[in-house]
Amino acid sequence: MIAAAGEALIDLVPQQGTDQKLPALEPKLGGGPFNTARALSRLGTDTAFCSRISRDHFGEALLAALHADGVDTSLVQRGPEPTTLAVAHIEPGSGSASYSFYTEGTADRLFELPAPVPDLRAVCFGTCSLVLEPGATAYEELLRTADERGVFTALDPNIRAGLIEDPAAYRTRFLGWLPHVRLLKLSEEDAAWLADGAPVRGALKEWLAAGPQAVVLTRGGEGLTAYTADGSEHHAPGVPVDVVDTIGAGDTVNAALLHRLDRLGALTRTPTADEWRDVLAFAARAAAVTCSRAGAEPPYAHELA
Repeated sequence: MIAAAGEALIDLVPQQGTDQKLPALEPKLGGGPFNTARALSRLGTDTAFCSRISRDHFGEALLAALHADGVDTSLVQRGPEPTTLAVAHIEPGSGSASYSFYTEGTADRLFELPAPVPDLRAVCFGTCSLVLEPGATAYEELLRTADERGVFTALDPNIRAGLIEDPAAYRTRFLGWLPHVRLLKLSEEDAAWLADGAPVRGALKEWLAAGPQAVVLTRGGEGLTAYTADGSEHHAPGVPVDVVDTIGAGDTVNAALLHRLDRLGALTRTPTADEWRDVLAFAARAAAVTCSRAGAEPPYAHELA
């Protein structure tokens, strides 16, 4: 089984055709790790979600969606606190999304470290859950313990700068995670923010030297590139698609990478060059499907057959 660890929340997405100054907002199920869990399961991987979810109406909807997609929720903690809200702003033309968050006293930031999970092949982390305390410390400890047990670990920081009160402290913390990370996935924007003005290529080499076996860099419609610890690079072009929005696209990439690596038996060994190209091309196709529809709606396996 592969687990996604982190927040589940509600995206409030502006609706097309409404007042652009104050558009109507439609609630959509979201949260990077939540989206990754659903995408993994839809692709056919046995998947668990590890988080804390509210008992409010939104929380019940989030849990029901996980069940509908066949995700194991035995690692989900529940609480009376409200669900986190993320208000999305969609850029006209590109469909790229930015967010404002409402996180004070919400359920997902009160996550507590669970007992070790047997038979876990991989676990992925990222987004708000590694920023908001006290849950961030618990997720960080889960990352370290999973790595110590030999579990494949993946990290997508998915930077939300508005949530990070002390960027320098966060960048230092990020460097502390890398010795425990096997696969690091970053968007170009994430990499530039983490590099803090330094050349991204040089930063990628430093991050690889710190521990990850590979860094996958996403470039939107330009595709994906994997930089590996042995110095090689592997690329797959983007898949042309009429973009509705990009919500959940990066999370779909996370799921597709893990799913394909797992199917190739490459979580426990170094993938070949041909395997990397296969994995990246699969992730590009999966992300394109997600971008073709509103909100975080990742593809099912049959849509990529």
